[in-house]
Amino acid sequence: MNRNLDRKYHRPALRIGALAIFLFATVFLAVPAGAQKLKEMPPPPPVPRLKPKPTPTPAPTPVPEYEVIRVTSNLVVVPVSVTDANSQPVLGLKQTDFHIEEEGRPQEITQMGDPGQVPLDIAILIDVSSSVSERFAFEEQSATRFLKQVLRPTDSATVFAIDRQPRLEQARTTAEIAAAKLLTIKAATGPSPTAFYDTLIAASRYLAKNTPEQHRRVLVVISDGEDNFSDLVRDSSIAAYRATQNEDSSPAARARIRSASEAALQEGHRKAQAAVQREVQTANAVFYSINPSGESIKLNVISTRAQNAMQELAAATGGGAFVPERIENLEAVFSRIASELRAQYLLQYYSNNESSGRAYRHINISTPTKPQLRLRAREGYYPKAK
Repeated sequence: MNRNLDRKYHRPALRIGALAIFLFATVFLAVPAGAQKLKEMPPPPPVPRLKPKPTPTPAPTPVPEYEVIRVTSNLVVVPVSVTDANSQPVLGLKQTDFHIEEEGRPQEITQMGDPGQVPLDIAILIDVSSSVSERFAFEEQSATRFLKQVLRPTDSATVFAIDRQPRLEQARTTAEIAAAKLLTIKAATGPSPTAFYDTLIAASRYLAKNTPEQHRRVLVVISDGEDNFSDLVRDSSIAAYRATQNEDSSPAARARIRSASEAALQEGHRKAQAAVQREVQTANAVFYSINPSGESIKLNVISTRAQNAMQELAAATGGGAFVPERIENLEAVFSRIASELRAQYLLQYYSNNESSGRAYRHINISTPTKPQLRLRAREGYYPKAK
């Protein structure tokens, strides 16, 4: 009975104790869970970093203003070929051996380039018209050997074809490449127009633009010099032809028309030749021509007029105009030109002529201490614009 009473009074106490233990365990286990949740919280944001202030760029130093001074050069370059009585080159001359006068006034030579030191720029102009086609292959071969004989590694060559219009076959290059190109040019197989003057002008302008002024510039032309298609000549020919279409067909009228037409054509040639000479001299080039027609140039007025024009141009620029009697003599002519070029000095002086005009100025070169020598030099020049 007592045991039953103990159970009766003790059971509530046990229940209360169990409940207390349960609450205590609940509180006890909840603490680590909270602590775990604190550990999983994200880290605090980083402290912001201040960007350094850029270093101020100093203000640019003001550029002082200078007065622009334009310097004009009155430098004159004169190639001079010197040979003895046997046409052999004369080397070893000194600057003091030469004397230059411009319009009768002595000039001071400031520099002289020896033939072995001054580079050479040659433009070969070969006529491809039907008037020279029979001899064309031999002309090509001779010109090829000439280039290889004369030009050195420091020299250069350019090739033009004289056709109905100027045709640059090979731009400025070595002797080997230019010679190879020469052999690929073909002559006309039938009647063809010839722009001789226009091709000379184009070649002169090419040398002036593409070669250094202190080089020796040379034009070597293989042609009979006849022109019937350059701009000035063509215009004159058209005018002459139209004049012949006059309705008056009387003998006297036809005679007057023919005379006027010939005069107009001659005037066209004269203007064209003057334009060519000015361009060649402006380019400081020396003109050489080889006419392969031989003695046949004496057979008609046109051929004679053409050869005379080439002779005048050669004399004005210090070159030469050759007419070999036979085509076989072409090699000898090329050898003579080569000899002159090997003895071609380059004289330079600053003109003391104070005139501001651009009129043609005559110059004269001599060797007073060696009067027996033969000189080829330009007769004058056109001053450059200031």
